[in-house]
Amino acid sequence: MDLEPIRTQIDELDRQLVDIINRRLMLAQKIGEIKRATNGEIYVPEREEAVLRKVVASNTGPVKNEALRAIYRELMSAGIALEKPLCIAYLGPEASNTHAAAMKKFGASLDYRAMDSVAGIFAAVEKGEADYAVIPIENSTEGSVREALDSFVQSDLKVVAQLYVEINHALISNEPLEKITTVYSKDQALAQCRYWLQRHLPQARLVEASSTSRAVQIAAGEPGAAAVAGELAAEFYGVPVVARQIQDKTDNTTRFFIIGHKAAGPIGGGKDMSSFLISLGDEAASQSGSLLKMLMPLAERGINLSKIESRPSKLRPWDYYFFIDVSGHYEDPPMQAALAELREFCPLVKWLGSYPAVSST
Repeated sequence: MDLEPIRTQIDELDRQLVDIINRRLMLAQKIGEIKRATNGEIYVPEREEAVLRKVVASNTGPVKNEALRAIYRELMSAGIALEKPLCIAYLGPEASNTHAAAMKKFGASLDYRAMDSVAGIFAAVEKGEADYAVIPIENSTEGSVREALDSFVQSDLKVVAQLYVEINHALISNEPLEKITTVYSKDQALAQCRYWLQRHLPQARLVEASSTSRAVQIAAGEPGAAAVAGELAAEFYGVPVVARQIQDKTDNTTRFFIIGHKAAGPIGGGKDMSSFLISLGDEAASQSGSLLKMLMPLAERGINLSKIESRPSKLRPWDYYFFIDVSGHYEDPPMQAALAELREFCPLVKWLGSYPAVSST
């Protein structure tokens, strides 16, 4: 069969696509000019999610919805870069899982800044050294990232968006498996591969590193050392992969928060989520049923609770904060009514942010 006529059609479509993309980006530039003149937010998560939902709804195939979303994320990344160059902080060094998540969320057109701790990430955004940041908040295998939760206690930054990323770990080393004596990685990554490491490297020391990519850097120069990290880090730092897919759960997934100075506006239609930090205080906490009393204002208004977790307040022994995720936006009337009732007996009801719920398409 002659391929040339088909290739000619593809070439013509490519020319049309380039023209359409540039026309779209010129419109994005105009929007950026208006936003700058009115001090508007450059990155608008609710608008991004609305566009992606509309695009997916109009998809008739054969392209898969996730592939279409990825294409449009890059288009919107290029558009944001034309509106105003943004800097995104993440837990580094480069090629960490958080770096990969940040790139997946914001695309290749923005600037990125690696930070060595979650506390440093919060400080960078608070000081204006970065516009937004991406932080790991919880993992499907090992639960919440404690440092990330605790950082919200003293910070006024808001959660503006969220992202779920499937995490695949590899064992990365210059040594063969039988010569590995030490394994470095982030504490969460080591825990997600606990049983594999016990089976295959029972004598090896497990040493915590500040991030998975930092672990690869260490392993690259230390005899007998290996790292648990993603294959992106192995490729980036030029260290061989000894074993792939070593995580204990095949559906190992990490939830990331995108944080900034202003929370996302409402999408509506059950497509919003909100996070809060709540303290019952000494008096309420000492009463029977106080936790149930805290949840009732939400339940009575049909606000679904998707997560609740306690963390020590660190102010005094046996004093706790509760982190909760609920359906709905902070501005919704039922939410405002529930929060007003909560504030009558809870000394602290802190809004951490509202953001688009993860789309199922």
